[in-house]
Amino acid sequence: MTDYLTVAPEVADALADGNPVVALESTILSHGLPPGRNLKVAAELEAAVRGAGAVPATIAVLDGRAVIGLSPAELERVCAEDAGLDKLSWRDLGPALALGGSGATTVASTSALAHAAGIGVFGTGGLGGVHLPLPGASTTWDVSADLGALSRLPVLVVCSGVKSILDIAATLEVLETNSVPVLGYRTGEFPAFYRRSSGYEVNWRVDDAAQAAAAVAAHRRLTGSAVLLANPIPAEFEMDAALHDRLLAEGLELLREREVLGSDVTPVLLEHFHTASGGVSLDANEALVVSNVRLAAEVAVELSA
Repeated sequence: MTDYLTVAPEVADALADGNPVVALESTILSHGLPPGRNLKVAAELEAAVRGAGAVPATIAVLDGRAVIGLSPAELERVCAEDAGLDKLSWRDLGPALALGGSGATTVASTSALAHAAGIGVFGTGGLGGVHLPLPGASTTWDVSADLGALSRLPVLVVCSGVKSILDIAATLEVLETNSVPVLGYRTGEFPAFYRRSSGYEVNWRVDDAAQAAAAVAAHRRLTGSAVLLANPIPAEFEMDAALHDRLLAEGLELLREREVLGSDVTPVLLEHFHTASGGVSLDANEALVVSNVRLAAEVAVELSA
């Protein structure tokens, strides 16, 4: 895969010198935030990483090249209203690279490309997981490729847990089965994206970046799976529980009515949250991802020390 990588000079220099680098995904920019705001958030994320002492590497596939560290012009392209980028998971990387495609990277594909480039820390918003059954159904086979990627790639993923629109209990079971340790950052409970707690406990708690880095380093000596560092959304941006539950119920019914499946589920649900909440969920999304990438950079600094 390295034949298809284009690594920005700043990122390449940092990696060569052993300095901290943090990978950032592009799906949140092209598919998760509205035009205009997405470019603003992209700048905020990179600034947060730099402010904590690391080098940001926003990742996307452009014209058959996996770009590790987007330039300002490339960020504008990804964030443009008419960008027309596909949403690329890990399974899509080979065809997209071979056939000259362009697309935004998910947690799974960003992790894979970061690992290929030698980057071991990745900050994002929320992890994909096991989807809830649609209204009227009792089971689902819709499981995010993010979970499979974490079972095979030795990256640290810093996020606000899994999106609260997912089956959190089932997702945690899959992570446990695949030997992915879940660390709670200053919490003993697993966060649920818009909500600071899902009601499920985590097995391990860390209270600073140094503790997190020590746990990651020890884990990497023993296995090749990822580590998940779960950082709750800042308290002042947590969504009201009643509002959250109402939006989730409405969103699931919307999926059933439209017969939405697969990779389209999360964008449709998030769009409903954004529009029906009057912008509350957008503010929450922005706040949590900035917090997560800052924490990722702090841990990356400790790992490189």
